[in-house]
Amino acid sequence: MIARALAGLLLAALVSFLARTARSLTVGGAIAATLVGTTAVAAGWDWGALLILYFATSTALSRLGRSLKEQRTAPIVAKGGERDAVQVLANGATFAGAAIAMLIRPDARWIALGAGSLAAAAADTWATEIGTLYGGEPRSIFSGRRVPTGTSGGITPIGTLAAVSGAMFIAILAKLLGATPAVARHVALGGVVGALLDSVLGASVQARRWCDVCGRETERMTHDCGTTTRHIRGWRWLDNDLVNFLSNAAGGLLAALLSR
Repeated sequence: MIARALAGLLLAALVSFLARTARSLTVGGAIAATLVGTTAVAAGWDWGALLILYFATSTALSRLGRSLKEQRTAPIVAKGGERDAVQVLANGATFAGAAIAMLIRPDARWIALGAGSLAAAAADTWATEIGTLYGGEPRSIFSGRRVPTGTSGGITPIGTLAAVSGAMFIAILAKLLGATPAVARHVALGGVVGALLDSVLGASVQARRWCDVCGRETERMTHDCGTTTRHIRGWRWLDNDLVNFLSNAAGGLLAALLSR
């Protein structure tokens, strides 16, 4: 295990360095990704492979039409472009925790927990990246009203199909890497439910702010016009990163509970 962990450290550091060079991660994001990757490989090469394939596909999708997506969402989303340490941990902390649990006491439920959380993260990422580029104007999953592109909780038919595809992608990978068919099904379901929860929380209780100069709702503390925004609704402490963490954890926990 020690040798595998050291090999995982070298591999994770290399992947993170390449991602940093490609401006997909900040320095903090690269460090966090290295820690998560090392933990994954220590739990098993299948864990490492699953994480790398998730990261590779998510990064590729984030770079697809990147400038156009940033143009559409810049006035609203709090973060864009390079992923920082908080974003990496929001998507990878549950997976890393499951990998550590697997090291301490091997159990198929930890596989379901880790893969289910990644399935939820992939579903959300695929929905966001593909839906923003090809989905057109979204509607709030909570109210059904049209909302600007990039608004948390906004969904489109294409984005929803992409979310299901992302969850299925991770479930298929988990099956190919050794998970039982039942666990793979639970992973897929956990991923879809996690993405759905992400949209519901984003549309209902996630913090929302307002730019008095532009007269626009946003998630940014400082709007793209340079104005400091003010809180108008939602829970002040619940930002997009925390919504992602809670949704991914929920997807993983559902998969684990179904896989008892």
